[in-house]
Amino acid sequence: MSKRFIFSSESVGEGHPDKVADTISDAILDACLAQDKTSRVACETFVKSNIVVVGGEITTKAKFNYNEIIREAIRGIGYVNNDDVFHADQVFINNYLTAQSPDISQGVDAKKAKGKKTAEQGAGDQGLMFGYACNETPELMPTPIMFAHRLGRELTKIRKAGKKAPWLRPDAKSQVSVVYEDGKPVAISNVVISTQHAASVEHKEIEEFCIEEVIKKVLPKALLTPKTEFLINPTGRFVVGGPQGDSGLTGRKIIVDTYGGWGRHGGGAFSGKDPSKVDRSAAYMGRYVAKNVVAAGLATHCEVQFAYAIGHPNPVSVYVNTFGTAQGVSDEAITQAVEEVFSFKPADIVKQLNLLRPIYSKTTNYGHFGKDDADLTWEKTDKVAALKKAIK
Repeated sequence: MSKRFIFSSESVGEGHPDKVADTISDAILDACLAQDKTSRVACETFVKSNIVVVGGEITTKAKFNYNEIIREAIRGIGYVNNDDVFHADQVFINNYLTAQSPDISQGVDAKKAKGKKTAEQGAGDQGLMFGYACNETPELMPTPIMFAHRLGRELTKIRKAGKKAPWLRPDAKSQVSVVYEDGKPVAISNVVISTQHAASVEHKEIEEFCIEEVIKKVLPKALLTPKTEFLINPTGRFVVGGPQGDSGLTGRKIIVDTYGGWGRHGGGAFSGKDPSKVDRSAAYMGRYVAKNVVAAGLATHCEVQFAYAIGHPNPVSVYVNTFGTAQGVSDEAITQAVEEVFSFKPADIVKQLNLLRPIYSKTTNYGHFGKDDADLTWEKTDKVAALKKAIK
């Protein structure tokens, strides 16, 4: 008897309040790294109504106008309409950024310090990080989250072009429910799109447009069936949105940022953090490792977990789980090969993935994984041959 289940994942648009906060935090990080690659950045953002609050710890030699970076980030999202309470040129900005704690700094710095057991660069915090890959999509990502992202990207593309649907506004969410049989996606049971809109447009026009011009043009026809349910702006009206309608915080969309709930998550957010923070860099490394394992044909599904102690250069654990999909090799053998081919020391992760660059605004929206961009080095599959050779 076949095993059948439905799995759902969501994505959010650039104008979602939490993503507005992520965008601002990553824009500030990139501004720091553009001038000083040794910058230490932990920037948190809060947005509500016409207020932006940035806080956290930044130690950098970079010199720039924080307010200009923030306003440009908001302008890039599209909050520039005359009826926007949250407007790029009119928000009030409160800056509560301070320098990084010297106690944390001495743990991360590659030098000796009193009470520190090594002179190597250590992890910026304790914690556990996961990476995941599977062979369901060309991106080696779970199907539901990739479909949800595709819908969000298409809505944004149409909105920013400004011709087909001038009534579209920046805040939006999408959700796709995929039917699986015997571990393979066979249909889409439900699609949800909620998009902010101008007050002048009727719900019927929004519904027809989202179904015909977005869903049916983006999602595979073979998976859309007569039973597929479309729910478009199910409340009936979505004029008040963005930070006017809800508050936003950096790091509240970590499941959207990763695997849509399909792969596990260690709890640490990404945006606004420089790569000395293993919450971000080790999660990228986990994706890099898992993707290479799947690309090498060693397994069809792979999850990798690392755990770290603050100030310590080596992970306290490395765990590989292929969920019984390993191809003629054990998980233990894959783990040994992974540890032979990759180094998980924080300094080595930064070097292997070339992370000290202003690339992070490219990651903010529609997932940090599954994108085809040469700057996002954790998406490369350049260790396939090395992994195959290391298998014993």
